[in-house]
Amino acid sequence: MAALHISLLLLLPLLTLLLFSGRRRKGNAAWKLPPGPNTLPIIGNLHQLGHSRLHQSLWELSKEHGPVMRLKLGHVPAVVVSSAGSAEQVLRTHDLECCSRPRTISNAKVSFGGSDVTFAPYGSHWRDLRKVCVVELFTTKKTTSFRPVREDEVQRTVESIRSRAPNSVVVNLSEELLSLAANITCRTAFGGRCHDGFHRITKECQEILATFFVADYFAMLGWVDVIRGTQARLQDVFLKLDVFCRRLIDDHLDPRRQQSDDGEDTLDALLRLQKDDNNITDAHIKGVLVDIFVAGSDTSASGLEWAMTELMRHPEKLRRARDEVRGCVGRKGKVEESDVHQLAYLKCVVKETLRLHPPAPLLVPRETMEHVKVDGYDVPPKTTIYVNAWAIGRDPNSWERPEAFEPERFMRSSVDTNGQDFKFIPFGEGRRICPAKNVGMATMELALANLLYSFDWDLPDGMKKEDISMDEAPGIAVHRKYPLVLVATKKS
Repeated sequence: MAALHISLLLLLPLLTLLLFSGRRRKGNAAWKLPPGPNTLPIIGNLHQLGHSRLHQSLWELSKEHGPVMRLKLGHVPAVVVSSAGSAEQVLRTHDLECCSRPRTISNAKVSFGGSDVTFAPYGSHWRDLRKVCVVELFTTKKTTSFRPVREDEVQRTVESIRSRAPNSVVVNLSEELLSLAANITCRTAFGGRCHDGFHRITKECQEILATFFVADYFAMLGWVDVIRGTQARLQDVFLKLDVFCRRLIDDHLDPRRQQSDDGEDTLDALLRLQKDDNNITDAHIKGVLVDIFVAGSDTSASGLEWAMTELMRHPEKLRRARDEVRGCVGRKGKVEESDVHQLAYLKCVVKETLRLHPPAPLLVPRETMEHVKVDGYDVPPKTTIYVNAWAIGRDPNSWERPEAFEPERFMRSSVDTNGQDFKFIPFGEGRRICPAKNVGMATMELALANLLYSFDWDLPDGMKKEDISMDEAPGIAVHRKYPLVLVATKKS
């Protein structure tokens, strides 16, 4: 967010001129708008969002102004929702009226003009493509069919760690988990393990989506993005994405291509459907692939990284989860997905991790298509809505001891991710819920179970649990700021 502050300083003279030359739009005087912090002329509240961890900045503001808070971001009206009750009104009661997406410079480009599922505005195209995802790509049957892929990649990771030392080895677990999640994503998406090119393009895509573009908030000042070089960087990332996706498509269309042992991958399915439906274009296929690249590998890796972090900070929880896994699996040698349903406490560990560290702390922003009321406040059309899942997961009105890592709370509760409990929405909810959430949960549970089954985990010499950093790295999916480095000892 440092770029945001620099941009605002550079723009201050121009914005002052606009203040005196432009005319302010007036809203409906009869509306009862949500409360919010005072705004500055032209820039509104942008100066208050300079924190690299935006979800935390918004949470602090909402403590003062309430769970439904109005902001003005340049020319963009926005509302931030930070409680389970208000989230339910947005994601369920007014789901249809609030289920479009705001168009930004970066998401319009990397989604091939809104040809995907994540960033596309609400409409017939989005409904058709969403149906393809729900009915064809991420069904329970399809998720189950990729079980051998997940089990194989998890075992590759375990064997990779085992092979490095006869007994104990220092492991950059963050790196291992990112590689694991990426390989599962690549094999299920396009039938092959990932390589450096995939890692680079995914990282660049995530970075550009998190980049501040002046034109998103001041439409007349898009030339500033040209001067800053952000527009050129966006075009460079887009061209790399386009070439990468085009090569994957061409490879799958090559009649000489050897079929993967993993069965029909996601790209195979999309190309099969394209033959029967002329409305599915190559741009749509590329858009869906980008959705999978950006969200698929990063969310699972982030969840696993934070789960192991929390367990290392709470040794008694680590022992309980480890003992449950080993007691259930015995001497079988590895944990299979068919074993996971017996691991009640481990499942609670994953849920508690997602409560405290949701993969996307701010759900992908929504945009109202009509006037709605939330908590009695008027929200006009074309308002961007931010649902702060991170804040909702730590709301003391919904959770006892909200800052504490207590997997046991889910042993006493039926709260899950199936849309009945809006105090726990790590994958979103409503029409825009993540269609691949079951894939993410299956990956996290299987990988965590095998890590606990196969190794005893300790901190490096001289490090105490109090020394473990909980700092977050900036980004769409929030990872640790510093890699999680642990000592893995083979299970006796």
